[in-house]
Amino acid sequence: MMAVAERISFVGGQGHLLAGRLDRPDGDIRAFALFAHCFTCTKDIYAASRITRVLNQRGFAVLRFDFTGLGASEGDFANTNFSSNVEDLVAAAEHMRAHLQPPSLIIGHSLGGAAILAAAGQIDSATAVVTLGAPADIAHVAHNFADQVETILADGVAEVHLAGRPFTIKRQFIEDVRTARLEEHVRKLDKALLIMHAPLDATVGIENAAQIFGWAKHPKSYVSLDNADHLISNKVDAEYAANLIAEWAGHYL
Repeated sequence: MMAVAERISFVGGQGHLLAGRLDRPDGDIRAFALFAHCFTCTKDIYAASRITRVLNQRGFAVLRFDFTGLGASEGDFANTNFSSNVEDLVAAAEHMRAHLQPPSLIIGHSLGGAAILAAAGQIDSATAVVTLGAPADIAHVAHNFADQVETILADGVAEVHLAGRPFTIKRQFIEDVRTARLEEHVRKLDKALLIMHAPLDATVGIENAAQIFGWAKHPKSYVSLDNADHLISNKVDAEYAANLIAEWAGHYL
């Protein structure tokens, strides 16, 4: 099944114009899905594009977008945080409801997975939720620049390097992730949940999946991504994950 791509833009939680991409099957659509990318990534990261491609083949239309201040989206990354990511996701779902079709499947990768869990309660149309390598503790994201945290707290701001790229992190980001609590959102989820995680994930340990699974009520499922890395950069791993998502989601859509 061929896919048709369309550029989408909408106003995010902080009032900036966000850049998105809608990939839909060239034929009947089973359901619409919303995909949230990982921390400091973009909608075009390999995992997102490969998973989207397979979901298209399985009849799903998928909207993925760049969070505020990242990729082609407007705004200053330094002024964003976990809470603003959640707001962006809610805005994306509202745009889909108003102009496309409400998302019934929502998927999040890494910190995007945590954001999806936090946003799910505000996305009524979603009946199925999927996380890929998501942290249970939001503050875990600060481990990516642990050597700069004290400087950021003392000076209010610092430049850090993530995946070879410079990013400005402000005190408000640290304070936001330290106060965010995912447990209450997961316990009140009231939606089908699929947790996917690699046992050897060196960035977000497998214990995070166990913690989220323990909080969640049924229906809930866990699938091991075996030898996949945190970014699910291997094509075979991404396709495996996408096919399982499509098969699992079919029970709840």
